[in-house]
Amino acid sequence: MVYVCGKKTTNWKVERKTVEKNRRIHMKTLCFKLSSIIPKEHKTIHKTVLTQQDCFDEAASYIQKLGENIEKLKQRKQMQSMRSLGQDDVVVEVRYEDLNLEVVVVSGVRKRFMFHELINVLEEEGAEIVSASVVAVGDKIFHTIHSQAISSRIGLEPTSVSRRLKDLVNGVDPEFHI
Repeated sequence: MVYVCGKKTTNWKVERKTVEKNRRIHMKTLCFKLSSIIPKEHKTIHKTVLTQQDCFDEAASYIQKLGENIEKLKQRKQMQSMRSLGQDDVVVEVRYEDLNLEVVVVSGVRKRFMFHELINVLEEEGAEIVSASVVAVGDKIFHTIHSQAISSRIGLEPTSVSRRLKDLVNGVDPEFHI
């Protein structure tokens, strides 16, 4: 037994208090580190002393802002690649998330292929077409197809879909593909 403030206590109570104190100190250190990596120009709360909740709110806001910046940069990169697209070039982009597949094919007006062939490839790979559209903007043609997996157990293989679509639009014979 240990005497604390004139009272009898057992060792496990003292140990538990020490463990809790160390945990709080560790959390405070981590919160300080988190607060220190957020740039000053992003800080929205101008208090002399920040609570842990304020620190977490600022960090969440900063992370969200970074995510938005990443999305903007991805869109800018995609637009740049489409601007540099030549008359005979084709861009095939396949996005797959939660059994949903989005296919965007951007081609020049001189590059011809059959839109129904794109749809056939998707259906052969196990996708059900939800919507499809073709839009001509200037000298570019945008083919967009939204689909989802016919069976949730089987799903879709986006790499296989992407390879087959690229082969199709580039005129590669699927019989010779290994």
